[in-house]
Amino acid sequence: MAGDALAHVEPALQSGPAVARRPVPKRTLNIGRALWWFVRRKPIGAASGLIVVAMLVMTVFAERIAPYSYDEAVRGARMKPPGAAHWLGTDNLSRDIWSRVVFGARVSVTVGFATIFLGTVVATALGVSSGYFGGKYDLVVQRIVDAWMSFPYLVIILSVMAVLGPGLLNVILSLSIIVAATGSRVIRGATIAVAQHAYVEGARAMGCGHTRIVIRHILPNVTATIIILATIGLGGVILAESALSFLGFGVPPPYPSWGSMLSGSGRTYMYRAPWMAVWPGVAISLAVFAFNMLGDALRDVLDPRLRGA
Repeated sequence: MAGDALAHVEPALQSGPAVARRPVPKRTLNIGRALWWFVRRKPIGAASGLIVVAMLVMTVFAERIAPYSYDEAVRGARMKPPGAAHWLGTDNLSRDIWSRVVFGARVSVTVGFATIFLGTVVATALGVSSGYFGGKYDLVVQRIVDAWMSFPYLVIILSVMAVLGPGLLNVILSLSIIVAATGSRVIRGATIAVAQHAYVEGARAMGCGHTRIVIRHILPNVTATIIILATIGLGGVILAESALSFLGFGVPPPYPSWGSMLSGSGRTYMYRAPWMAVWPGVAISLAVFAFNMLGDALRDVLDPRLRGA
């Protein structure tokens, strides 16, 4: 009996006096509330986000959304105006323009995101390393960037495309050079501002290496700047790709591109069938507007200095 009593008493003595503990609330991200806040605060940015999502859906499910293939000629439907059978009309080769606009979104989105990804990676590597290390390395890198940015962008792109030739991959590579050069300057400035904070100096005093400081302290604090640059840059890249396709340096036919639809039959039959040039132009304008407005809204949300704006 005594042993049983001690068995019950010992755990209580070891555990000490009972202390009332408040349950710690778990912080869960309410996506719906965050989206509703974004819609109320930035309605234009939210509408632009819907356009961007629609473009992504068109890119992924182009075969299911488009009623015809991009090079399929509809019998007896040459240069038909917009109507119930063909929402945006047909072109001089009896091809459905709505289907070609949908497949053209795949080209624009692919070029835009691939270019921004490649250019942003190079810009981040150059900007962060240049701003963090400084010294002669920073001087050499920035003089090269200055020399590169002194030339008109279109001249650089056309020169690269003249050497590489037309094609989707060559367009991405040529545009990535411009994105990397312009983005590295902005990322360098953000890196210099972050590197001057006390916690970075404290990390150095504790013996942290350069790699750990860059990964743990520099990159997380310049991520917002990188996201804003990438989002805003998408509109410019899509516009540049359309200009290259208009000049004949983009994706070769018969695959549709919004710029090539404007330069080819759209320009030739502009007065006889204006819808052939209007709808590709509307698509380019909507895409550029959506990415620019979405990037501007994200800048206001992610930048602490602009959250009250």
